[in-house]
Amino acid sequence: MKRFVEGDDRRQTTLFPEALDDYIADDNPVRTVDLFVDHLDLGALGFKVVPATKGRPAYHPSVLLKLYLYGYLNRIQSSRRLEGKALRNVELMWLTGRLAPDFKTADFRRDHGPGLRGVCRQFVLLCRELNLFNQATVAIDGSKFKAVNAHDRNFTRRKLEKHIQQIVQGGGGGFHQRLHGRQETPKPSIQNRRQCVSSNSKFKVELTDWRPV
Repeated sequence: MKRFVEGDDRRQTTLFPEALDDYIADDNPVRTVDLFVDHLDLGALGFKVVPATKGRPAYHPSVLLKLYLYGYLNRIQSSRRLEGKALRNVELMWLTGRLAPDFKTADFRRDHGPGLRGVCRQFVLLCRELNLFNQATVAIDGSKFKAVNAHDRNFTRRKLEKHIQQIVQGGGGGFHQRLHGRQETPKPSIQNRRQCVSSNSKFKVELTDWRPV
């Protein structure tokens, strides 16, 4: 293919294999993640850094923490997707040392909630020491209100003036009914209920005795 950019031959052998570090640029964010995690005291933060004496060797918490932070930076929340990325992503191969934990092991955040909160606290302290926070004030409105915009429940200045006049003239009851959208009716007493039940039963008896002519 002339006049096109050509890549390397996949079957071409090299005398000295290329190092994995050559694929990661000096300003790549994964280098910051690696340096930050390596300088943390994971044992003091609540992570289990003492390996078990029996059974299969476990992954070091620093490896799983680097994997989790990489997924957080790249919007990868699924542990199954992190498992797949660790097998084919060059950045994760460099970050974890070609380790590829399965999805159950990668989802270690459920058992290390206090430790992860401590890591976030240390990151904020580091940013303060490096003067990465400015003095700007950011206000975020996170309020949520239920909208009710029915005809009888929305009020303009004109409607309010009209309702106020009705209240002044003695029409407060109607305003209260329109405001709540219904008219309150008194509950029947027990005696009235018994009379209604007896009248209904008497009416049913009359219907059963009726025969067409």
